[in-house]
Amino acid sequence: MPELVVLTEQLLAPVPGGTGRYTRELAAALARTAPAGWTVRGVTARHGDLAPAMVDGVAGPSALALPRRALTLAWEHGLPLWPGGDIVHAPTPLAPPARRGRRLVVTVHDTVPFTHPETLTSRGAAWHRKVIRRAASSADAIVVPTQAVADDLALHAPGPAPVHVVGHGVSSVLSDPPAVELGLPSTYVLAVGTVEPRKGLDVLVEAMAAVPGVPLVVAGPAGWGEVNLAALAARHGLPPERLRVLGRLSDEELAATLHGATVLAAPSRAEGFGLPVLEAMAAGVPVVHSDAPALVEVAGGAGTQVKRDDPAALADALRTVLDSPDLAATMVERGRARAAEFTWKRAAESLWRLHRSLLGGAS
Repeated sequence: MPELVVLTEQLLAPVPGGTGRYTRELAAALARTAPAGWTVRGVTARHGDLAPAMVDGVAGPSALALPRRALTLAWEHGLPLWPGGDIVHAPTPLAPPARRGRRLVVTVHDTVPFTHPETLTSRGAAWHRKVIRRAASSADAIVVPTQAVADDLALHAPGPAPVHVVGHGVSSVLSDPPAVELGLPSTYVLAVGTVEPRKGLDVLVEAMAAVPGVPLVVAGPAGWGEVNLAALAARHGLPPERLRVLGRLSDEELAATLHGATVLAAPSRAEGFGLPVLEAMAAGVPVVHSDAPALVEVAGGAGTQVKRDDPAALADALRTVLDSPDLAATMVERGRARAAEFTWKRAAESLWRLHRSLLGGAS
């Protein structure tokens, strides 16, 4: 009986972020769509509590002998600690060295370590460049979420591993507004994502100071870089009562926050996909996004595009959407149609075709 092992270690990270959501949603979808005879098992490093890495329909998780830091170092230095299975799918570049007789597929979410290393820690950028290059040279296949990432990968980390573009999907829990009361205002601009330099929230705060009367709500945990939104608001003249930072939210709370938003702002400097853009469109929320290539690709013309690092242009775009109900309604309609093109089921089915082809069509 062939087995697909999915490395679910990202679910145990201090800040799982968007790659954590990808790992959970994709693993569950792979389990739901598994061909007859296949099993799907989750594997992590050694932790005291593996419960956060449990995924519906996925066996395990099984823990390897080493804790996360030691396992990362072991794999980085080429030690052949194979996590089992006929095929291993690493949903992040944290992956074992390739092994003869076994198949390895690695998801590379973005090329930020190459194109925008200043938005990461120097250590993190260097590590990601190393493991992405290794995957490109030795994995059986690379999965990327957009053609924009595929193009950058060919430029910065070329290798013999074939690259497959497989988009994300929208969680079913985000499709309908749950009965969760968070005490949010009736009108607000929303930003979703880990609070770190790459997300461009400094630009958004400055822009919001030029959008009279409308609050800014930020949903997402604090990441690296010490981005102090309250200090930025004070610097740019955004009154404190017009800034609300929610921190990390449950899926139900995020769904309620999305469905209550008037417009989503995605001012990122760099992305590999930009899942909040898709989630907002699915929730019927118009989107204003930066011209980061992956965001442009995912939005597919259904959002309003502005130049990166341009707070005046971002403010103008936000005011236009907020002041134009007809435009907002058109954007909602186009956004829903665009989001409907992306599902986790479709992503999983694409990956099963890849996985089975690597084993010669095993069923």
